[in-house]
Amino acid sequence: MAPVRATVQAVPLVATAIVMLDAATDFFPDAPLVGVITPVRLAVLAGLIATAVTAPRPATFRTRLDLAIALLLLGAIATTYVGGHPDAPLRALLTALGTFYLLVGVGRSQPESWRAVALLALVCVAAAATSAFAQVTNEVPTGFCRTGLFTDVDCDSGGAGSMIRATGTFANPNLLAAFLVLLTPIALLTAVTMAERTARVAVVTVGLLAYGAVLTTFSRAGCVAAAAGLLVLGGAYWLAPRLGRWGVRTLTTVGLAGLAAVTVALWVVSRAGDALGVRGQAWKAAVDLAVDHPLGVGLGRAGDAVSAAVPGGRTFVHAHNMWLNWLAEAGVAGLLGMLLVTVIAVASAVRAAREKSVAGVVGLAALTGFFLAATVDHPANLDRIAMLFWLVLGLVMAEVPGGWRESGTPTRATGKSARRARR
Repeated sequence: MAPVRATVQAVPLVATAIVMLDAATDFFPDAPLVGVITPVRLAVLAGLIATAVTAPRPATFRTRLDLAIALLLLGAIATTYVGGHPDAPLRALLTALGTFYLLVGVGRSQPESWRAVALLALVCVAAAATSAFAQVTNEVPTGFCRTGLFTDVDCDSGGAGSMIRATGTFANPNLLAAFLVLLTPIALLTAVTMAERTARVAVVTVGLLAYGAVLTTFSRAGCVAAAAGLLVLGGAYWLAPRLGRWGVRTLTTVGLAGLAAVTVALWVVSRAGDALGVRGQAWKAAVDLAVDHPLGVGLGRAGDAVSAAVPGGRTFVHAHNMWLNWLAEAGVAGLLGMLLVTVIAVASAVRAAREKSVAGVVGLAALTGFFLAATVDHPANLDRIAMLFWLVLGLVMAEVPGGWRESGTPTRATGKSARRARR
């Protein structure tokens, strides 16, 4: 029975590898194998079933995000079926949520699995980062150029001073930046598993390469988010373990107040015409759409709806803000669900970091950078980034108990135990 159990336990890790490789490189075909089952969906489903077989307890999958996810799904289902919109985006959301619970289940049932996730993240980051540098050093046209940090130009007419914006394994430089901001801190977690100093140096070198690749995108939001993630990575490693319960609550309150302030600021700016250029126009349109369509305009339809609402014929893919995009697409329920996901995820990551979980520290850094970038962009509009976002959330939520009143943390080979293992 032992070989059979070992084989079944390997299935969720293989599924995780498939999800991460596809998110990094679009490795697997998007065409369904049968019906609506794509290779990635099949992998996620197999991983969930295998985890449920090896750890058949409800607590394995229970998290603090369950109610927030239920609210998010309520908004998504309501706008899809009441509004009569196509259900393909809803299936994509369910796949991403399946990835979340897959990572939670793997983390709870196999405490050492974070090592495999970190190693996979290192491979994925290296693939995307080296591809980005190759485009710049070999002057490979990407269709995106700038003459400086703030000026976009047409690559054909930009002249000798124009600089190529790297896209790496993505179609857009902003998506590459978001990918690296989200996954590079997780990749650095691999250094904790290395007993040899030279091996840790190699991991850090790849991490520096990845952050350097963010610079090649010339994404302003990406560069700021990467810097913020690095600051949080260092600060959380040294400060979070020294915080008491009230310190965690204070940070959570400050984060909630900051999020509320940003929301109010975006609302005010959205009513101020073109104060922030195209983003201000998109935000105003998203708010107006929510007023006219309380249930939302449908998942994946915000870009078209915003484009139709903004004068001038400009084309938008999304609302340039993750929370406002959810408001436009899934109404108030979608917005409240994503706000709760944000607050609970950050609070849980802070708690995990305070409990000396290295996975909690890198998760906090990754989510901080990603959420910061998401205030002026919506990279999770791409399914590959959305899958990765929920995967990182799953990695973090596996580090804390499923209930708010539960004490302690799940058994984890991070923090002090990881340092002992490294020796």
